[in-house]
Amino acid sequence: MKIKKQTTLLIIFSILFSFGCNQKTVKNEVNIDKKVDSVLKLMTLEEKIGQLSLFTSDMDQTGAFIRKEYQEDIKKGRVGAIFNAYGAAYTRKLQEMAMNTRMKIPLLFGYDVIHGHRTIFPVPLAEAASWDLAAIELSARVAATEAAAEGLHWTFAPMCDIARDPRWGRVVEGAGEDTYLGSLIAQARVKGFQGNDLAATNTVAACVKHFAAYGAAQAGRDYHSVDMSERMLREVYLPPYQAAIDAGAVTVMTSFNDLNGIPATANRFLMTDILRNEWNFKGFVVTDYTSIMELMFHGVAADTAQASELSILAGVDMDMQSGFYNQELENLVKTGKVTESAIDEAVKRILRVKFQLGLFENPYKYCNEELEKETLMKPEFLESARDVARKSIVLLKNENGILPINKQVKSIAVIGPFADNKRDLIGSWSAAGNWSKSVSLLEGIKAKLPEANVLYARGSNIADDSTQFFAEAVNIAKKADIVILALGEAAYMTGEAASRSSLDLPGVQMQLAQKIYETGKPIAVVLMNGRPLTINWLNEKVPAILETWFLGTQAGNAIADVLFGDYNPSGKLPITFPRAVGQIPIHYNMKNTGRPMDPNNKYSSKYLDISNEPLYPFGFGLSYTQFEYGELSLSKNEISENETLTVKISIKNTGKFKGKEVVQLYIRDLVASVSRPVKELKAFQKIELEAGESKMLEFKISTKELSFYKADMSFGYEKGEFEILIGGNSRDTKNVKFLLK
Repeated sequence: MKIKKQTTLLIIFSILFSFGCNQKTVKNEVNIDKKVDSVLKLMTLEEKIGQLSLFTSDMDQTGAFIRKEYQEDIKKGRVGAIFNAYGAAYTRKLQEMAMNTRMKIPLLFGYDVIHGHRTIFPVPLAEAASWDLAAIELSARVAATEAAAEGLHWTFAPMCDIARDPRWGRVVEGAGEDTYLGSLIAQARVKGFQGNDLAATNTVAACVKHFAAYGAAQAGRDYHSVDMSERMLREVYLPPYQAAIDAGAVTVMTSFNDLNGIPATANRFLMTDILRNEWNFKGFVVTDYTSIMELMFHGVAADTAQASELSILAGVDMDMQSGFYNQELENLVKTGKVTESAIDEAVKRILRVKFQLGLFENPYKYCNEELEKETLMKPEFLESARDVARKSIVLLKNENGILPINKQVKSIAVIGPFADNKRDLIGSWSAAGNWSKSVSLLEGIKAKLPEANVLYARGSNIADDSTQFFAEAVNIAKKADIVILALGEAAYMTGEAASRSSLDLPGVQMQLAQKIYETGKPIAVVLMNGRPLTINWLNEKVPAILETWFLGTQAGNAIADVLFGDYNPSGKLPITFPRAVGQIPIHYNMKNTGRPMDPNNKYSSKYLDISNEPLYPFGFGLSYTQFEYGELSLSKNEISENETLTVKISIKNTGKFKGKEVVQLYIRDLVASVSRPVKELKAFQKIELEAGESKMLEFKISTKELSFYKADMSFGYEKGEFEILIGGNSRDTKNVKFLLK
């Protein structure tokens, strides 16, 4: 009875504490709103419009500078925010200009802090391969801490675009192809950037991008059109954005694409109907770079005035770089095409974020040069980057246990254009990262094995047709006990404006691999890239392949940790690797079709010249150990709509190494009012087991996991038969069925 009484008291205390916190949050929001209103009442129309403009700082050989015309705009109160300006001293200088204006409204400083600021972490697609939400949140927390120490308040991340076409270069910036995993990662990044207190000096405001459906650009070509049903939009593409907003993100960026003919930057359905009215978003919306101007190229605006009118009325608050709001809004108000109250609402949303950041209280709180010196690239930050990098590596193949390499090996040949490469390791969108401070693969291996005979040959360049380095590479390979062959694509080949029509290794790298293979030496390929590649020959011939992506500042050390067994790889692919570009789009959760693939029936959904199957499926990744999956058991075979189903499965480490496994649960709705995917990820658990250890896992399934947009576009569940699939990837699963009655 005593225990029960104490438990009851704890519950009551918890409720009261939660109520108190909620009351405090509501009170703070009310106070901020009052402060925003008090500022707004004092502003002229010109000053209001100024808050809606975002301009860039620039960089040359002498360092950062701001254009003279932008300096004049700041001094006149015609700028609300600056991007690409960082450094405690430099941002203070610009902030002082704003503090000398009549209203003394502080500037907001933004920057593309995508996967680290000075300490560069793995690119986002690589981090997604870790399936480790705590590690991803930590990465964003370190990035925010360093960025804030250099005067930044705002990052243009996370990118929440679901991407199923690896030709699109910006797959590198997101979490891959899956809606559920992408939603969880979006939340983790927002929490990492913003923490629990946006006014703290080690947090930055997150910006959810690119709203919306930018990852579905036709033909994988950047900036291209998107055309899809509302069902596809709501089921697949919108949830990660909403998850990030639910996690507290205070800003959103429009996407470059049009959606069903309406460019996002002029799309009231997206920016007002969904974002504000459905999702109750209270923050502000910023365009991507010059995208208001681009409304004219889309063909929906005749001139700068109409482009500005369409954007502000759609619900776009801040104009990045085009300058059209400053140029046109005042006249649009005077002519009655835009109301001043519409301007006021946009200004309120921007001022509110500035108050949340504490900038009105102290405009220079992020301009502490001593804090800046103490914070950047701390040893603990570098160690965190190394740890996240290790977790992001995916073992694609390991025939005959060639990996891990015995540390007693006498001679190792490290060959390839990425063997002693530092510049590409930090990937695209590497912010203020200094590539010269990154650790190359060669350096990582030499540091790991200081007594070994480590041989090096360039082998080839990344992208040209020269074979002049082949002979040296072959000669080096013949002298070694094992070859580590470092291949991939350059960092500039991924990211914005980096679409590729071919996913093959560029240049003569495949020819180099074939030459090294002919030596007969055991080979482990280390891939460095920002997207899936078509590597059929490597998969067929080479005994070991590690997908290491672009791992950042500590790449070489992290890869060496995995190569030599100090870390057992546990990464799983967040995106499907196709066999050929002709299979694209290819993803694990496609529809069954009315004529599913049948190798014995010509008139079924398949290719004449290639398998339907990918080279590596979503969720795939090996370990140095092996995991055995037991049979699935259910708490019951039938459940009602108010019940929860418990699913159990035993996982055993049957190998010789301690290892981690990502146990993935998928669900298929067998009969529904609309055709459903063949499977959908609904849960996963990352576990660690000693050699020989077993663990019983439990998953809970309710109608939440079974809901979808039905034939009438209402969201909910339908009764009927479902299949549960659990495994170490989306292909190799144990299956069982149950009935929702």
